[in-house]
Amino acid sequence: MRRNSLWQGRRRETHDMNRLNFHQLFDALPSPHMIVDGDLNYIAANPAYEGATGRPRDELVGRNLFDCFPNENPERARLENSIRRVFESGKPDTLAFIEYEIPLSSNPADGFEKRYWSAVHSPLCDTDGKVIFVLQNTVDITELVRLRTVAGSAASVPAQEMSLLERTREIEEAYRTSRSQLDRFRHLFEQAPGLVALLRGPDHSFTFANRAFRVLAGDRELGGLPMRDVFPEAEAKGLLDLLHRVYSTGEVFEGKDLRVLASYPSGGPRELFLDVSFHPVRGEAGEVEGIFVQGYDRTESVRAHQRQRLLIDELNHRVKNTLSTIQSLARPSFRADRDRDEARRAFEARIVALSNAHNLLSDQHWESADLETVLRAELRALDLDRTEISGPPIRLNPKAAIAMAMIFHELASNGLKYGALNMAGGRLAIGWQRRESSVALEWRESWESPEPVAIRPGFGMRMLERIVTGELEGRLEADCGRNGLAWTIVLPAIEIEDIPHLALS
Repeated sequence: MRRNSLWQGRRRETHDMNRLNFHQLFDALPSPHMIVDGDLNYIAANPAYEGATGRPRDELVGRNLFDCFPNENPERARLENSIRRVFESGKPDTLAFIEYEIPLSSNPADGFEKRYWSAVHSPLCDTDGKVIFVLQNTVDITELVRLRTVAGSAASVPAQEMSLLERTREIEEAYRTSRSQLDRFRHLFEQAPGLVALLRGPDHSFTFANRAFRVLAGDRELGGLPMRDVFPEAEAKGLLDLLHRVYSTGEVFEGKDLRVLASYPSGGPRELFLDVSFHPVRGEAGEVEGIFVQGYDRTESVRAHQRQRLLIDELNHRVKNTLSTIQSLARPSFRADRDRDEARRAFEARIVALSNAHNLLSDQHWESADLETVLRAELRALDLDRTEISGPPIRLNPKAAIAMAMIFHELASNGLKYGALNMAGGRLAIGWQRRESSVALEWRESWESPEPVAIRPGFGMRMLERIVTGELEGRLEADCGRNGLAWTIVLPAIEIEDIPHLALS
């Protein structure tokens, strides 16, 4: 029966406790407390705070802290910085000794009174752990300071109070010194060109990340974020495994060109290559509490090396193709039944055409060449007053650029020797257009001929067919008549936009 009575009593106490709300508890606190938001506006102040400052809460709530208590001395900056550190770090911050004048009343004309305080600032977080308010517990130590000043010596002041005052000042001086040193270190790390970060706990949450690291991670604040949220693909790539190993074993890790994917708030993941070192951070008992990260972003260097490797491979491939092309030109050009001088001139002209295409591609780092530019390079020796050129801009991939240079050279040479540009009044019209998945080009030579024009089979014709139908997998058609000659060439996938990288044949 007694046990049941006690149980019912405890249930009533618990029920009564549940009926207490925040305001009742806050107002009942015997020492001064107030709460500010991220803009340093008052959210709440308890009666003890009203008594310590001489200002009713109705004059404070909703207003800015420094509008209510203005102060242009350095002590204002110390107070503001202490509160903002709590918002940034999520950890309490203490001002053991601060001199701060407060107005005698809400009317500034009444003047100010110099007061001495000790303040503790604590974070108030939401359910996600984000700091939304800061709670200040303030202790007025003005009387202790005044006692020491009036007495002029320690003998006239109670020993306990004197010890407390001196200890308060010592703590504040030590705090200022350590804070100053910490701020200097933070400034150095913040300005460092390399990546610097401090991770804490088994989730490897960021407690500090310098400017270079924040920019690398999408130019955002990283405080409180675990590493897996910044590099979500890292676990598959081994980054988190490496951090876990350092945290569990206490062994240093150093790696070069470590590949990770960084997650950005907009734009999706980005591939990065980092040189990094992970050093364990130990507590007083020797246990690993976190990891100090140093590194350099080597992404551009690695990609430049990859591009260089691709270009070297492309150059090696292209040299082999060029030598093969020269060999195919030389063999029929110098056959036994041809005039040696004529063969030499034809061979040299084809080599020059090949060289022109190489020069154009070299100017563009072997990425692409403009179709019209390639065409005009091969028409220099022709009478351009009798030539019309039309067509949209088209960027040729390297393979197509060299092939088209050889095609234009053969057609131009034939037109100059046997076609329109060898006839009085002859004209040449060259035009091209895009189709669904190809480019169609027409080479039309016009002149009046007493007899139907016929195409003589020979090396030039065979070369055209080999390049168009073989190398470029296109289609070649010829239309002859008394009014001239027309070549139609249809070529698939010769534009640089149609391929993801340099084309290799």
